[in-house]
Amino acid sequence: MEVIKKSDGFELRHNGNTLLKSSATAPCVYIGKGVESVQMRQGNFKIEDYVEERIPLAVKTVSCKENIWHIDFESSVSLDVTIQDQLVLMHFHTSDHLINRFWLRFAADKSEHCYGCGEQMSYFDLRGRHFPLWTSEPGVGRDKSTYITWRTDVDTMGGGDYYNTNYPAPLFISSKKYYVNVNTTAYADFDFRNEDFHELQVWQVPQEIRIEAADTFTELLEKETAYLGRQPELPDWIYNGLILGVQGGNERSFGLAKKVLDRGVKLAGVWCQDWCGKRVTSFGKRLQWDWHFHQQMYPDLPERIKELHNQGIKFLGYVNPYLVNDGMLYKEAKEKGYFAVHSDGSDYLVDFGEFLCGVIDLTNPEATEWFKNVIKKYSIDIGIDGWMADFGEYLPVDDLKLANGESAMIEHNKWPARWAKCNYEAVKESGRLGQIVYFMRAGGLGSAKYCTLLWAGDQSVDFSRHDGLCTVITAALSAGMSGCGLTHSDIGGYTSLYGNIRTKELFLRWTEMAVFTPVMRTHEGNRGDENFQFYNDEDSIVQVARLVQIHTELKPYIQALVTENAEKGIPVQRPLFLHYESDAAAYTQEFEYLFGRDVLVAPVIKESAKEWNVYLPDDEWIHLWTGKKYGKGMNTVEAKVGFPPVFWRAKSSYADLFTDIEKKYGVIG
Repeated sequence: MEVIKKSDGFELRHNGNTLLKSSATAPCVYIGKGVESVQMRQGNFKIEDYVEERIPLAVKTVSCKENIWHIDFESSVSLDVTIQDQLVLMHFHTSDHLINRFWLRFAADKSEHCYGCGEQMSYFDLRGRHFPLWTSEPGVGRDKSTYITWRTDVDTMGGGDYYNTNYPAPLFISSKKYYVNVNTTAYADFDFRNEDFHELQVWQVPQEIRIEAADTFTELLEKETAYLGRQPELPDWIYNGLILGVQGGNERSFGLAKKVLDRGVKLAGVWCQDWCGKRVTSFGKRLQWDWHFHQQMYPDLPERIKELHNQGIKFLGYVNPYLVNDGMLYKEAKEKGYFAVHSDGSDYLVDFGEFLCGVIDLTNPEATEWFKNVIKKYSIDIGIDGWMADFGEYLPVDDLKLANGESAMIEHNKWPARWAKCNYEAVKESGRLGQIVYFMRAGGLGSAKYCTLLWAGDQSVDFSRHDGLCTVITAALSAGMSGCGLTHSDIGGYTSLYGNIRTKELFLRWTEMAVFTPVMRTHEGNRGDENFQFYNDEDSIVQVARLVQIHTELKPYIQALVTENAEKGIPVQRPLFLHYESDAAAYTQEFEYLFGRDVLVAPVIKESAKEWNVYLPDDEWIHLWTGKKYGKGMNTVEAKVGFPPVFWRAKSSYADLFTDIEKKYGVIG
């Protein structure tokens, strides 16, 4: 990395490639002022901006002292640039506190690819689009041309778009092997539509921008995650079978668990999200947001958990950082003053869809400590082994007063990290880190190191391009490039509305893909009674049992990948170019992935498919189900249900494991 002083500006270069360039005719920094309008309804945000002023900044002086480059612009803005080998730290300074819009342009070219921006559902390669970065509900329907999106927008303002995500991150990776991280939690919009530059917009002057380069992509991810922090390893028990998502109380939940166990489905855990009770709304079955076990639905839950433990099976629950206003814990938190409030000090209640909740103020250390103790007392102490740590993205911004005095517009994108840290510390302080796993859908800058497991959120129960099965592949790849390499999804999807119903085929296609992810977990969905459930179909139980067995036999391989993620930040699910950098086609594959170094997975993501086209990079590949050898290029393979297109490298040190799986579970012809 080097800064080159010019007569009318400067350039930042890496190995001769220009990353930043500012001249009299083409400045790279702009500042301005704007007024935003933000509406929220049930976690969906409508954000509009009126830019009152946008000023290009010409460079006045460029100087260097003790390896720090100092750049003064023709305004109240200055920049200090520190270079340490392949690392650049940029610190901006301004005395004008009215500046609330900032733009920075990075040099680009036509052949470049960009990835990251957190967990993106629709597009892995960011080029050609812009990505507003604001944690929110992803939207029921993320394609504005579809009926479901239109209907949801009309009914609840809940229709999304391609960029809506629970987990945004102000970070991108270039195919030129550098990453840029903007240290901010303000609203941002990263724009990759221009052929000549990438423009990063932030609604504040960021204090620091970090640029780091490497010689390989794996080395780059090691550097990125060393800075951001890495996820801890998963507990050993999680590889021992399926986490079965069921609900409805003791008789139904544990009865269904026994049913599938008796028919050969290995279970690592039983997940009852309604351990705390249920509410029925127009959306479907919801939960009683009062985080202790429900005495009527699960009257003897601690004893039931012990019974599961005696069978080697874990129990998982659910929790989020809000409390329903008719619950026991709400009353306690209100008496202690632990909720965020209106600016006048009055109660602030958020509508979560036909019930109202208070917002635990995670900027208040006493409130955070209290909520950690809620998790310890009511979940950990009764033997719960994990939970869905939901809803980190709902912090409202309208007239919300927080204990730390910070603007909710700044705290909103920080909230997922605060929520993740609350869970992490509750587990660590209980001495259970590495034994308990909680999974989150919300994330952002700084949250990965506190997130034991990510899940891809609320996909639709279908094959649709922007909402269905394929989006969890894109989500895993983009999250991995953003520093969060352990993720999974609701097998079969979650959201069922307006006649959109889960089918047997969809469920089994999702299951066969989930075999080649770190964790297998089912979900009944928001309308479980209307949608296909595998435990009601004998053939599906047999198929699921086989697929779960394959997953458990892959345990030594998957564990090694999870360890590598914890030690080096290399994600479990990887884009092809991570290990095939010279292959141009590898940079455009967004619905295939490498499962570690040695396995390539091309999930079937369309209905009624009997065969599938697979791109294989330059290596010798062996089809997992037939043992047939394949080489580089496009290949068409049979892809009947239960036998997804999966290949392993002939040079793999796990060849014996893969060969054994072929002998036990493969097909010939």
